[in-house]
Amino acid sequence: MAYWLFKSEPNTWSWDDQVAKGDAGEEWDGVRNYQARNFMREMKLGDLAFFYHSMKEKSVVGIVEVIALVHPDSTTDDPRWECVDIKAVRPFVKPVTLDQIKETKALADMVLVKNSRLSVQPVTQAQWQLVCEMGETQP
Repeated sequence: MAYWLFKSEPNTWSWDDQVAKGDAGEEWDGVRNYQARNFMREMKLGDLAFFYHSMKEKSVVGIVEVIALVHPDSTTDDPRWECVDIKAVRPFVKPVTLDQIKETKALADMVLVKNSRLSVQPVTQAQWQLVCEMGETQP
């Protein structure tokens, strides 16, 4: 299993929006960055990811699961753009902020710290465990 992070502006697509989709989940559409798209191409069914609210909140707020492999993004006719489907698994007990992540030496190499603008990014197993511990949330 691999671990990932999906970033979303809560006024565009929030954790509550994701939860409302239930087990059917939702396409992670609208990604127009080659690196983020390529990460989605690497995803496998059952991979887990952090759901991260960007903009003002800047925090990990939940865990999602990849439930459909990469496929054409339904929001465009351009064949270059693809997406996966995800469903909410559980919220974080305590959201973990970007500031907390940046202040944690063991997370200094996290992509979120080095390239906070990338909307889909990998997370190592050690980073996954530590962020879950910080958020008092079962990995």
